[in-house]
Amino acid sequence: MSETALAGRSPAPLAALMVSAGERAGIRFLERFTSAIRNPNTRRAYAHAVSEFMAWCAEAGVGSITDVQPLHVAAWIELQTQTLSTPTVKQHLAVVTCLTGS
Repeated sequence: MSETALAGRSPAPLAALMVSAGERAGIRFLERFTSAIRNPNTRRAYAHAVSEFMAWCAEAGVGSITDVQPLHVAAWIELQTQTLSTPTVKQHLAVVTCLTGS
């Protein structure tokens, strides 16, 4: 399954942040969305959150997923609270925290 299929959008920010983190990071990312999450609706929702976060990171100048700091996650979540419901923001936070370890 390709990153584009997972995220439903251009893979550029996703690919750049993952490639710069190394091959193992990319494999872990794909494993998380293909084998660890069995429900296709959940997989799509999580992939959407990750895709949005990665695009934001790219725009913010974060060069690699390994460069993501808790401050980046906090800033992105704060932006999410301006337009999304509380349950959706919590879901996005859980996904990004799991992905980044922040």
